[in-house]
Amino acid sequence: MNPVLRGSAAHVFVESLDDPQIASDDEHHLRRVLRIRDADVITVSDGLGRWVTARLTAHGVAVESDTVSESMPRPAVVLSAIPKGDRPEWIVQKLTEIGATTIGFVDCARSVVRWEEARAGRQFDRMRRIAREAAMQSRRVWLPHLVDVQSFDQVIGPISSAIADPDGGELSAATDTVIVGPEGGFTDGELARGTTRVRVSANILRVETAALAAAILLTQRHGSA
Repeated sequence: MNPVLRGSAAHVFVESLDDPQIASDDEHHLRRVLRIRDADVITVSDGLGRWVTARLTAHGVAVESDTVSESMPRPAVVLSAIPKGDRPEWIVQKLTEIGATTIGFVDCARSVVRWEEARAGRQFDRMRRIAREAAMQSRRVWLPHLVDVQSFDQVIGPISSAIADPDGGELSAATDTVIVGPEGGFTDGELARGTTRVRVSANILRVETAALAAAILLTQRHGSA
């Protein structure tokens, strides 16, 4: 990670770096919670790899540097069965901090939790906010992509994907997507679909733990910071 990003007093996203306007909620957080002052250097990003250093003044954002452009990271995609309670939000938060580029959820044959369309919409609105906050905290300049819930059939096809299985092999260089099943595991029919299996742990893990382990393997395998 660029040391300027790491050392900034705060990191915030804006719609455009050409005319950076901080959202009211973010400004309240910077001024009232983090106590950012005019003398503090912050970093401001558009979430698409571009960022600048700036100061927060009484009149808004005062940009102090040229725009830095960071290359798009190699894909690190985790698609997880939907766990119970607030654990989907935990998954989104932690996978964003780790560096997953795409985060999504999948309906498997043994999935216990399934979201109806209206609930899914509300959940994803909240999870996008959580991902954005986690990306600011972890100084990311590329926001993760959150995808809608998909069926197992929709995600199983690409050759670059693998399913998490304690009996699987090591993550290969060709794999950029790991699919995490429900705590009841994949069915024999799902396992027989011919997709590569990857071992994220020799033990049986909870869904959210397996998702986190998969993200760590993917980001480390791809040489991410």
